[in-house]
Amino acid sequence: MKNFHKYKHRPWFRTFRRLSGQLVVPFIIFQFIRTIFLPTIFDVLLLSLFIVIAISIYFEII
Repeated sequence: MKNFHKYKHRPWFRTFRRLSGQLVVPFIIFQFIRTIFLPTIFDVLLLSLFIVIAISIYFEII
């Protein structure tokens, strides 16, 4: 059975994850607006990357 440890990550990693969780939503909004006006492959890929990061932070996959 795997041991459950609340603080299994380093403090700098928890701080980075918390900060990126706060910043990813404005990035998604900005990138979505940019993708609507100038749809390029790079914009679509960057938007999908931001969405994947937001979902992984929300569900605590990382």
